[in-house]
Formats: sequence, structure tokens, C-alpha cells
Amino acid sequence: MRVCVIFNPIAKGEKAKRFRRQLEQIGTQCALKLTGAGGDARRLAAQAVREGYEMVVAAGGDGTLNEVLNGLADAPAGFERACLGVLPLGTANVFARELAIPRRLDRAWHTICQGRETRIDLPCVEYGGNGARQRRCFAQLAGAGLDARAIELVHWPWKKKLGPLAYVLAGLRALRRAPSLITAAGGGHSLAGQLVLIGNGRLYGGPYRVFPKADLRDGLLEVCVFPRLGWLTLARCAAPLLLGGTLPPASIRVFQAAALELSSPTPTPLEVDGELIGHLPASFSLQRSRLRVIIP
Repeated sequence: MRVCVIFNPIAKGEKAKRFRRQLEQIGTQCALKLTGAGGDARRLAAQAVREGYEMVVAAGGDGTLNEVLNGLADAPAGFERACLGVLPLGTANVFARELAIPRRLDRAWHTICQGRETRIDLPCVEYGGNGARQRRCFAQLAGAGLDARAIELVHWPWKKKLGPLAYVLAGLRALRRAPSLITAAGGGHSLAGQLVLIGNGRLYGGPYRVFPKADLRDGLLEVCVFPRLGWLTLARCAAPLLLGGTLPPASIRVFQAAALELSSPTPTPLEVDGELIGHLPASFSLQRSRLRVIIP
């Protein structure tokens, strides 16, 4: 199988440093394409498919993964022609955790070399208004409201130094702003809240099972709606989430749907796989067993 690895050479962190030290060895086993700016991973992934590579590996965090995924979508018949591999080098690596891909680089590369393939569902979202609708695929999760606002406000030098804690600090800043009212409608349900999280897989933000009933292969998205979100709600959610990895049922409303509409009367940011992409309104859909991905 012809393999192409897409990697950001200026990525920081100990994993990225170790990966750079192994580039010479890895380069003898596959092709390597280096990114130089945002959007490069998407363009290079599409280029790799057109060049006939049968596996395209995202070496980075969830943002790099999302770009590579959308590069596969950009290429004609990209998901049939190439599968997705993951080398987790980022801050949270939520999708890699979901698939139980080893966090140690040598073991993750061994997983790539083994080439064991599975198929999972592929969610997509169309978003934006005023005739400027855009489309984006994602692998693991999406969110509208506070979590997207936190990503919008995160101080990137803090992210490099503090990791996930930088998002917590940004979330506290986001709480000072007036919350949006978001309506989530799908699967015969219609709920309103101040934060909506959407899961293809179970995990969010790292090891936290925010979507405990989600399944990458069941043809459904799990939708988690927070009716109200303030300091009191956060206090109620913090201990169960940090200690048990789940949210308290009394603080949220949950349903599942194959298609979903999110809307808000005020400008509300939207994120997928931890990357800010735009604003509501948004329409979600799911292509069952569309994505081929390499797993242990």
C-alpha cells in the first residue's frame, strides 16, 4: 500500500520533536508532505489522493486530522481511493483516543504499518447564511455556543504551554459574554439551549464520555443540549466529568438523530473537531460507513 504522511514541521511539543527525529526512518517507508500554513494539510491530502496514494496519514492533532479528512473529500472519489491514518501528535487527540490508537509514537506508527482497516460513519455539516453556505466533514464531534466561543478566544501561546487547560481559561472568558439561544431539531426532537454538542463518537475534550451512547458505526449522531449554561451548571458538571468522565443527566438533554438542524437568532460560533469554522445556521447529515480508517 502506498502511504503518504502529512506533517506540520513547526508543530511544537515533545511528540512532534520525537517525530521529527524519526522522519528520516519514516521517509524510507512512505512519502512525506510538509505543511507550511493553515489549509495546507487539506490541499496536500487531496493532492496525495490524486497522485495515487492509498493511505493518507494525518500526523498532528485533531485540527490536522480534520484538514486531511476534508482533503480526502475534495479529491474525486477520495474516500474510495484512500483510507485515513492517524499519528496523534496534538493536544487532545480525541479521535485517536476514540479509536484506541496508541499515544506512543512508535506504537502508533506500528498501527499504520499493519494497515488494519475499518469503516465508520462520516458526518458533514453545511453552515453559514446569506447565500454563502459552506460544507465541512468531521470525524469526532462538533459544537455550537460556549465551546466554539472558547476556541475562538483561546490564546494560542497558552495552548502550546498549558495544553487543554488553555481551553478551560478561554471558556471562563467566554462565560462573561451573553449566551446564545440555540435550537437543535432532528430525529423528531426539538430542544433549545445555550450550548449544543454533537458526537459521532463517545469522547469529547480528551477522555471524557460526553456522548456515552454514541457509536461510530450506528448511522446516528448523539446530540447533547445544555438548557442553561452558567457558573452553577459548570459547578454541577465539573466533578462528575472530571472524576467519572460523564456529565450529570439532570444538567443536559440528549437525543440521537441521523440529520440535525442548528439555528440561533444571534451570531453563534460553530466548531468541528476542535476547530472554529464559522457560524450558525447549520445542517448536519451522516454518510454511513463512508470513511475508511486504520485502527489497531
